[in-house]
Amino acid sequence: MISGRTLAQGAWCESKMCDDFTKAASLCFLSEGDFKALNLSGGRNVLVKSAYGRVVMAPRIDKGLPPGMIFMAMGPWANSLVGPDTGGCGTPQFKGIEVDLEPTDEPVMDVRSMFTNLRGAKT
Repeated sequence: MISGRTLAQGAWCESKMCDDFTKAASLCFLSEGDFKALNLSGGRNVLVKSAYGRVVMAPRIDKGLPPGMIFMAMGPWANSLVGPDTGGCGTPQFKGIEVDLEPTDEPVMDVRSMFTNLRGAKT
C-alpha cells in the first residue's frame, strides 16, 4: 500500500468532518485485474488490513497501477494502517505497507465514527 496526497482529498482537508472529505479520502485504488479478482463490482467495499489496523474503503480502478499495489489518499483511513515506527525521523512510513484485501459488505465509516470506534472510545 502506498498513500499520498490527491486533489480531492486536499480540497477538503480543512473540513474533515464533512461528507465530501469522507468521499475523497476513503477511496482506495487498485489495478483493474485486482479489482476483478476480488469481485468488487456492484458497489462492494473492500476491507484493508495491515499488521496495525483494519479499515473499510470504497474501491476504484486505476488502470495505471500495477497488480498487487493499492493507493489511497492520506488521511484517517490510510493512517489506520500505518505502524508507529518512524525510523528515527519522526514520520512513519506511508509507503510500502503490506496489506491484505477482501471484499466486504461493511460500510465505509465517516471520520467521527472511526474515531469513536477506536479502542472502544465513548462519545
